[in-house]
Amino acid sequence: MEQKEVTVNTNKIFEGKIINLRVDEVKLPNGKVTTREIVEHPGGVSIVAVNEEGKILLVKQYRKPAEESLLEIPAGKLEKGEDPLICAKRELLEETGYEASFIKHLITFYTTPGFSNEKMYLYFAKDLKKYTAQPDEDEFLELYEYTPEELWEMILQNQIKDSKTIIGILYYLKMRSSL
Repeated sequence: MEQKEVTVNTNKIFEGKIINLRVDEVKLPNGKVTTREIVEHPGGVSIVAVNEEGKILLVKQYRKPAEESLLEIPAGKLEKGEDPLICAKRELLEETGYEASFIKHLITFYTTPGFSNEKMYLYFAKDLKKYTAQPDEDEFLELYEYTPEELWEMILQNQIKDSKTIIGILYYLKMRSSL
């Protein structure tokens, strides 16, 4: 039996450039009423990009909410109504300076479904051609390349802490022979 919550009332609290915040009053399956604080997010893409040496591209950038620099696969926010594939191609070029002649959607997942509706579209890219990176003016990125085996060890050593990156690397490690 599906457990569903029915929205009784919605109160918009904040509307920002990237996220919105609302508080929903919901009726639970048992008939009781409670509130849910929900972060609305347009969704994003992330890309496991593999170069001709078989190394995976990562970018390092400072993340203010985490208060540290994180190693991540290239990623970015969807514009309103944007096709995730178009966004993935744009973000790969912006953040790494590479274009891929082969790019494939792998999986879609919710990043933090306990309080946000953000969906992440994970892509695999190969057959890369180097151009010039074009990061947004508020992005300061360093590009790195690692073998899948190095990345596995980095995950085990807690050197990679970003969830979309861990998901992307683990997916690639499991499925690379069929990609």
